[in-house]
Amino acid sequence: MTGIVDVAARAGVSVATVSRALRGLPGVSDATREQVRKIAAELGYVASPSAAALPTGRTGAVGVVSPVARGGWYFTAVSQGAQEVLNAQGYDVLRYDVSDVATNRYRVFDMQLLRKRVDALLITSLPLTPDEVEALHAMNRPVMVVGPIVPGLPSVRIDDVAVGRIATEHLIKLGHRDIAFAGGDPDDRLGFPVSPDRRIGYVEALREVGVEPDPDLTVPAVFTVEAGVAAFAELWERRVKPTAVFAVSDEVAMGVMYEANRRGLRIPEDLSVVGVDDHDMSWLFGLTTVAQDVREEGRIAARTLLEQLTAGINGETSVTTVETKLVVRSSTAPPA
Repeated sequence: MTGIVDVAARAGVSVATVSRALRGLPGVSDATREQVRKIAAELGYVASPSAAALPTGRTGAVGVVSPVARGGWYFTAVSQGAQEVLNAQGYDVLRYDVSDVATNRYRVFDMQLLRKRVDALLITSLPLTPDEVEALHAMNRPVMVVGPIVPGLPSVRIDDVAVGRIATEHLIKLGHRDIAFAGGDPDDRLGFPVSPDRRIGYVEALREVGVEPDPDLTVPAVFTVEAGVAAFAELWERRVKPTAVFAVSDEVAMGVMYEANRRGLRIPEDLSVVGVDDHDMSWLFGLTTVAQDVREEGRIAARTLLEQLTAGINGETSVTTVETKLVVRSSTAPPA
């Protein structure tokens, strides 16, 4: 059976050079890389991940961790953006999904296992405990966070307070004052900050025009279409009549629109709705949204991890804030 040693001998290079060349890692000239690939093809050699790790000390894989209980479009899009960049450089992506169940988190954050499986970690929208941050530092692997700021770790994020202001100010400029907020999870034990921060922006924008937010116009909704349906149903049961709804995400907004239509309301004549994200399907609903480039956030995080893998961990804890913008479609209009 042909092995990596045979390829190295035929090419006249070291085993480590063969490994780097076949995995697309830096530190190998284009001419050598092409020669190694050609010889490997002639000999029928295909590198296994475990064998490739032996001469380099690396696994050729990056772990992407996300909270499964909040799984959906956002986490998939972040992973897609990261995977684009990582696969182009020869890295595999291993998905780790956790919930707020302690045993699941312990299983994922078992540093002995992670050290053997991945060269770096990308963590998406998962608040971490101080003990988990300390354990990640002790693992001596590059780590990036997409989403909330985690003290002690570099991150890529958007300004969620500003997002709440942008969405609410759009509705205010149209003339709305009875604006509901759909977002938040009363059972959240992780301290997930996105909904609270977006609500802060909503409250600030209303108070700037002299409107004190009505608690009855705030309803819980996690980041799913079903939660949006339930949120509007709860508003209906409370017998409040908002002229507009700011939903914490596009998926929640889609659910709000569906349930409002089901109950005989017209969008936007009777109810304006604005979401957040610019979900791939938001245009189909004519949904006004505060857009963020979720896939680009994944790409930025992945590029940063690759830089750290090439140059070595530098210990920086910089925060990169990605811009957002209002995209106006047909789901918002002045109140009747």
